Amino acid sequence: MTFDIHCTATTPFGTHGAISEPFYTVRAGIPLEDALSQISLLLKCAGESPYERCDCELQERGLLWSALHQIEAAKALTDALIGGVSVN
Repeated sequence: MTFDIHCTATTPFGTHGAISEPFYTVRAGIPLEDALSQISLLLKCAGESPYERCDCELQERGLLWSALHQIEAAKALTDALIGGVSVN
């Protein structure tokens, strides 16, 4: 299966409360490399909080390490995609 993705599609997200209407929307037309770069930055930031908490004396430390590992794996995959994007 081959995908030919060059840019984003409009995608609402962030539903909240009784209304269940999305608060945010990814705009259509954002170039693939720009979207991947933003994902990488978001994952880097998301990984900072669990990483800081993993050093604490918490019984839930295993869950924090699990979350951190999953975020790091997603970031590595995103960075690998960025490295593989060829600009035409």
